[in-house]
Amino acid sequence: VQLVESGGGSVQTGGSLTLACKTSGDTLPTMAWFRQTPGKGREGVAALDYSGVPKYAESVEGRFTISQDNAKNTLYLRMNSLKNDDTGVYFCAADRAVRHPLWLLDERSYDYWGQGTQVTVS
Repeated sequence: VQLVESGGGSVQTGGSLTLACKTSGDTLPTMAWFRQTPGKGREGVAALDYSGVPKYAESVEGRFTISQDNAKNTLYLRMNSLKNDDTGVYFCAADRAVRHPLWLLDERSYDYWGQGTQVTVS
């Protein structure tokens, strides 16, 4: 399984970006976006469970939307109303297991990771 992110870049505060994660190999039931910000560990941002139900971190609820296009094998993260605190490296993650919602934003739930894409908000 390979995950390749794209769509990162620099944006002004209040702006929007859409990240994409192209997957190859098997179709996996659990997928998510994480971010690593300066001085912090990897934080779960948004995830989709096996049935397509999303889960969001409180810090992005109402601003970010996770979605999936199965025909294109692509996971998306639409980010609106971006804040300086959203700056970081964003990673796509996937796993073969069906995870309980409590574990969807925990990095230990994922075996497969992309290389990351930088998002800078200023």
